[in-house]
Amino acid sequence: MPAPALPALPVTFRPTRTRVVLLSVGAAMFAVITAVAFTLEQLSGGERVSFVFTALLFFGVLALLSRPRIVADDSGVTVVNLTRTRRLSWAEIVRVNLRAGDPWVFLDLSDGTSMPALGIQPGIAKEQAIRDARTLRALAENHGTGAEKR
Repeated sequence: MPAPALPALPVTFRPTRTRVVLLSVGAAMFAVITAVAFTLEQLSGGERVSFVFTALLFFGVLALLSRPRIVADDSGVTVVNLTRTRRLSWAEIVRVNLRAGDPWVFLDLSDGTSMPALGIQPGIAKEQAIRDARTLRALAENHGTGAEKR
């Protein structure tokens, strides 16, 4: 199979469909819970505030789940997962893996560890995730250790 054409850098990989679904559901939940809080006449002001706070909490969790992305630029890759962000130089990335059944891409690093990169997930858009993983792999081979071997 031919290697994918390398995109112009910087490039961002993110599970766009998943992000749209999560943020849409979060906004809808917020709207419905807030509407319920203000239409129930028997609720006190404090109870209404607690409804809106709960709606904001739900939306915040879904927004956090929609945060993952991978940004590749000339000097390396920034991996943004749920609560952590890590900057990697191209030389640190030994291999980009997306095996059948994996929930997301894993990056094998030069220190012998493996790091999940949730910005490429095959959940809703499997074909797009496979294309993105191949592109990231080609970028890593072109800019990282593969470039040093040439």
